Amino acid sequence: MRWLALVAAALVWAAPAGADGERLRWPLQPRPTVARAFDAPSPHWQRGHRGVDLAGSTGQSVYAAAAGTVVFAGELAGRPLVSIAHPGGLRTSYEPVQPAVRAGQLVDTGTAIGVLDAGHAGCPTAACLHWGAMWGPASRADYVDPLGLLATTPIRLKPV
Repeated sequence: MRWLALVAAALVWAAPAGADGERLRWPLQPRPTVARAFDAPSPHWQRGHRGVDLAGSTGQSVYAAAAGTVVFAGELAGRPLVSIAHPGGLRTSYEPVQPAVRAGQLVDTGTAIGVLDAGHAGCPTAACLHWGAMWGPASRADYVDPLGLLATTPIRLKPV
């Protein structure tokens, strides 16, 4: 019986973006090609790729992957970025994106949050969206692969 409680706790902790069980949607339409995969840094301050790069085109609309509150929309380290906090402690980030939203704004799943800029370093195409996801506060966040949180990704439970 104890193992059942552990599995239930793990599912609650690893819940998707919304408290209502909402999973993420692709931030680009149509479904993009993954140009560069997630490479979790271990420990979290070491080298790695803290998101995925999705092939797109300059000026393409970028959409909120889930409902939430825009916590940042502007330039960071010389790159335009949008970051959204979702219920349950998940935060997603989108760059380089010229924002069409402002900090404090509530967005629904699929809301256009900006347009994709060219010039993302390491992108093999004219434009790539760097899409990141993390649990917890930015100071000690755990980076996660946003592709694993997509509604189109099947959930698989592993033995304890």
